[in-house]
Amino acid sequence: MTQASNSTPSGHVTFAVVSAADFEELAALRIAAMKASLEAVGRFDPERARERLRKSFYPDHTAFIVVDGQRIGFYTFRPADEGFQLDHLYVHPSCQSRGIGSEVIRHLLSLADASQMPVSLNALRDSASNRFYQRHGFVQTAEDEWDIYYTRTPGVSGAQAGGA
Repeated sequence: MTQASNSTPSGHVTFAVVSAADFEELAALRIAAMKASLEAVGRFDPERARERLRKSFYPDHTAFIVVDGQRIGFYTFRPADEGFQLDHLYVHPSCQSRGIGSEVIRHLLSLADASQMPVSLNALRDSASNRFYQRHGFVQTAEDEWDIYYTRTPGVSGAQAGGA
């Protein structure tokens, strides 16, 4: 985790611009954040995790998540089809369970709501992230061998979707 500067949403979380040169730092954050979930399903492979990130790396739509001047995660949130796609949202394990992910997702959903656009994403089966996204109003739309696919309609809160 390294120093960062720049922009702001709300609360104690800020965001910092990402460039193509940040790829390895982002990959390390992704691997750290996903390691336990991937190990639980017998699919932890750091090189595969790095390559999957490379295939969906959009620096112009990616931002570091910064807390107290430290880059502790990142997200990729981009326009896609008839809405937005949340390709990545990772918080380093040492910073999880502090409400940071919820603060980030609320910020991103407010952007989508302002445009009246849905948000789509996929999450690894058997990952705690599934409960997280359901709590924030995402509804399952499909699934395959490894992932569950979700969409959140504009303006739907977790309580309206049946979440907590």
